[in-house]
Amino acid sequence: MTYATQQDLVDRFGSQEILELTDRASAGSIDATVVARALADADAEIDGYLIGRYALPLASTPRVLTLVACDLARYRLYEDRATDAVRQRYEDQVRFLRALADGKIALGPDAGGSLPAQAADAVEFEPGQKVFGREDL
Repeated sequence: MTYATQQDLVDRFGSQEILELTDRASAGSIDATVVARALADADAEIDGYLIGRYALPLASTPRVLTLVACDLARYRLYEDRATDAVRQRYEDQVRFLRALADGKIALGPDAGGSLPAQAADAVEFEPGQKVFGREDL
C-alpha cells in the first residue's frame, strides 16, 4: 500500500523543492522514478512498524500516515544534504512510529471514519493482580 503520492509531496513541500531534489539529469521536471523510490522506502519503513499490530495492507490510509510518509520520503530525497529541520521532522516521525508500534498510541480513523483492523495475531498484555506480596509472607 502506498501511504503518500508524488502530489502529496508537492502539496506539502512545493513543486520547486521536489524538483530540486529529484531532477538529477537537469531535465527541468520532477523525476517520478526518484520520487517513487523514496516513497516506496518510506512505505517499507512504515510497514516495519505497523506489521504485527495492524492487518496489512490497510484498507485505506489514515491521514497521519500520509504525513509520516511525506516526511520520511523527503528526508530520503535529501540524502546526505538534509537540513536540521528536515532531519528533525524525520526523527519526530520515527518516534511517532515507535510509539505506534509499542501500542502507546493508535492510528486514528481514516477519512470515512473507519478504524484500521488490528492484526489477527497481535499479542496484548493485561496486567493482573499481585499473587504474593510482603503482606502475604
